[in-house]
Amino acid sequence: MAREILVHIKAGEKRVVILNNGKIDDFFLEVDNQKTILGNIYKGRVESILPSINGAFVNIGQEKNGFLYLTDAVNPLFEEELSGPRKFFNNLFGAKKEENPESPAPAAPPPEKKHKEQPPPALKQGQEILVQVVKEPFANKGARLTTHVTLAGRFVVYMPYDKQLGISKKIEDQGERQRLRDVLNEFRFIRQGGFIIRTVSQQQKKDDLIRDAKFLVKIWHGIFRTGEKKTAPALVFKEFDLLWKVVRDFLRDDVTQFVIDSNEDYLKVCDFVQKLVGREMLPKIKYYKDVIPLFDARNITKELEKIYDTRVYLKSGASIVIEQTEGMTVVDVNSGKFKVKASPEDAAFMVNLEAAPEIARQLRLRDLGGIIVIDFIDMVKEGHKRRVIEALEEGLSHDYAKTEVNRISALGLVEMTRARAGKTIESISFQTCPYCDGRGRVKIK
Repeated sequence: MAREILVHIKAGEKRVVILNNGKIDDFFLEVDNQKTILGNIYKGRVESILPSINGAFVNIGQEKNGFLYLTDAVNPLFEEELSGPRKFFNNLFGAKKEENPESPAPAAPPPEKKHKEQPPPALKQGQEILVQVVKEPFANKGARLTTHVTLAGRFVVYMPYDKQLGISKKIEDQGERQRLRDVLNEFRFIRQGGFIIRTVSQQQKKDDLIRDAKFLVKIWHGIFRTGEKKTAPALVFKEFDLLWKVVRDFLRDDVTQFVIDSNEDYLKVCDFVQKLVGREMLPKIKYYKDVIPLFDARNITKELEKIYDTRVYLKSGASIVIEQTEGMTVVDVNSGKFKVKASPEDAAFMVNLEAAPEIARQLRLRDLGGIIVIDFIDMVKEGHKRRVIEALEEGLSHDYAKTEVNRISALGLVEMTRARAGKTIESISFQTCPYCDGRGRVKIK
């Protein structure tokens, strides 16, 4: 399976396409005038607490206050005296305490309570807290916040305020899981915090995982010190840009080349690769300098335009219609020009089976999230329904966003969810029509 990463840079915009055997498998867009705040860490100030909705509004210096669920406000900083933050800092980074040999041994610590049994911390209005953005502002809502800070690396995720150690559920081989548990037990360079081993860590060397974890701890060290110095509301840590994330998450051994058409960003990517991956990957990074634009030369520009179309045509002549609404995304499968000598049941099954993986791909390319309802062509046989769901789930297995799929209902509908953290590709590229106010039609005079 040949994979390529192509990056097109123009004034105020970065576009990244990942090709799988020449077909667009993933697409990312970053526009300078619509910079994301997803993943940013802020020192915020609690403006109001509303127990009736189990939440608090936190001023992080944005246009609208962020929303923090009280159950998400479990943070060791709350338990520290405001006059002594250095005590928590020393515990976190393993600073040694002076020991008195004549003092009695400390009493055994009380057993830890499970997370669900802990009452939400008593937030106070005006209190300053460290929060991370887990969902972008959407419509009239502010950003969704959490105090459970996470820093994602190439192989591990570091959680400075959570003690758990975990391994991705997608790693199913028990022998490999045990090996990774043994590696986790060697993360002794920090006393507090937790780690999750990412799926891509399979078969990776122990030294690579430890180096990645130490890199994240070093970043957190700087974040914490910056947070101590600043007064809320203030940005403490800005999430890395698109190119950094692409190198971190997608530059693997199966990638044949990483092509970029900006010399300045080419040098940045080479620097990222040396820091995150290693010098052995540098030969795959190539600077494109031909006269013909990179995406035009690879016939990608026209394909990307189709991402914004409501109707997607399949090779068989069938089609998929994708419509976004305020509350959900609706996907309709139509037989269209599909013709085959088969029973209506078998014909419906064939169209649905072809549409299922393409639907998964389109959701990924357009970065659609929230509630999604898919109206497949009606089928009667349970075996056919099961195979269509399996094809959909297989297509979704390549998605980095978390998804959940329900069975086909009696009405032939599939209800599913896809985690929505940022803006959709369409919302970044388009604005509401000033004439029809987004309706797509105008009143006849």
